[in-house]
Amino acid sequence: PRLGALWTLIGVVAASSTLLGTSWYLFTEHRVLLDFTFPLASTFAVYSVLVFSNYMRDEAEKRQVRTAFGQYLSPDLVEQLADNPDQLKLGGETKKMTLLFCDVRGFTTISETYKEDPQGLTRLINRLLTPLTNEILDRKGTIDKYMGDCIMAFWNAPLEDGEQEMNSVASAHAMFKALEELNAEREVEAKEAGMKFLPLNIGIGINTGDCVVGNMGSEQRFDYSVLGDAVNLAARLEGQSKGYGVGVVLGPDTAEVSREAFCVLELDLIAVKGKTEAVRIFTTIGSREDLDQAAFESFSKTHEQMLNAYRSQDWEGAEALCRSQKGGMDGAMDGFYDIYLERIAEYRDNPP
Repeated sequence: PRLGALWTLIGVVAASSTLLGTSWYLFTEHRVLLDFTFPLASTFAVYSVLVFSNYMRDEAEKRQVRTAFGQYLSPDLVEQLADNPDQLKLGGETKKMTLLFCDVRGFTTISETYKEDPQGLTRLINRLLTPLTNEILDRKGTIDKYMGDCIMAFWNAPLEDGEQEMNSVASAHAMFKALEELNAEREVEAKEAGMKFLPLNIGIGINTGDCVVGNMGSEQRFDYSVLGDAVNLAARLEGQSKGYGVGVVLGPDTAEVSREAFCVLELDLIAVKGKTEAVRIFTTIGSREDLDQAAFESFSKTHEQMLNAYRSQDWEGAEALCRSQKGGMDGAMDGFYDIYLERIAEYRDNPP
């Protein structure tokens, strides 16, 4: 057990060869017959027991890995961990990670329609969380936990992911597409049942930074989870998505890397609890493959001009640019510009 399978096999071959060689030498040179059957059979019996016990131990370790991570990772990642358990570092470690928080907007209003049918509300949430979870798992994400109608996920643990920012943003876009399909199905079902249709909407916050990841909790119960300032910021960014009229809010590090493959726009500079400096936040309106790049570059340039005019308190210029942007890129940022127009109207009367 201490030497491993290869050295054990070498030992068996050496022992068997010694027995056979000794027996042959004694018989041919000294006419002494030494029966080696029993010691040879014993050697193979011991080896068989060692092989079987090692096999059972390996299977038990793989079972433990599958059980521990089967609820959080995609099947492919679980198998990678099972085949290479050395990649799994139990306990806490500090590493750069990308965090995603997803929450259902207006869930209280929807839940009120299920006062008499709590099981129906449970089925609805499960029906929503299942496709959203699949999009995360399909892109190497790890599900940390579900908090009611909220999903917390992360990338780059327990397995390394060199494209964690890209995968997280791609997951966000895929989650919105899955939500559109689900809402289309529910709308048809509501019409057939003669009921009022209430669409489900989500907001997503994504941030990248250094975190501590590992088994955390108490002696009685623990989970594989993540802690750190980057986690708190990701949660707060999700809460900002509604306030800026967008579906996804990105932290600065996530935006910087993901802009290579996705169309990223700056939203604002915000004050975050626990931080002394303002945090620059961004959004993404699609992938560069799916959108007209010439149109986006023009749209992005005017967008930056609007923000500069706004921060310079050029209210007339900022307002004109906001109105000129509305309807652009299929109206992806119309909600954002409406919010800025409201701000401009307020600041024109009460300058900051």
